[in-house]
Amino acid sequence: MNTKDIAGLTVQINEEGFMTDPNEWNKDIAVALAVEEGISDLTPEHWQVIEYCRKVGLESGSAPTLRNITQGAGVPTKALFGLFPKGPAKKVARISGLGKPEGCV
Repeated sequence: MNTKDIAGLTVQINEEGFMTDPNEWNKDIAVALAVEEGISDLTPEHWQVIEYCRKVGLESGSAPTLRNITQGAGVPTKALFGLFPKGPAKKVARISGLGKPEGCV
C-alpha cells in the first residue's frame, strides 16, 4: 500500500490515489483533495454531497454511485456535474476519503 502526505497528514492510498482507510479522513484533507481535483472552493452544496457520501460509504463499506448520490443527497445530475465536473461520483468519492465507486472506469 502507498502513502501520501495530504494536509499535513500521512494517509494510506491505493494505486489510483483513493484513500484506503476512511477513518484517516478529515475536512482539511477534503479541501486539499478538492484542490487537486480542480475545485478551489468547497461550497455548502459541495459539503452536502460530501457528507452524504461519507455517511453512505461508512455505513455500506463502499462509495455511493452517481444515481444513489443524486437521489439520496437531493442534488440533480446536472447540478452534481456542475459541482464535481468530469466524473462527479469518482471525484466526490476521492474527496470524501472513500474508495472508487463500483462501476467507475
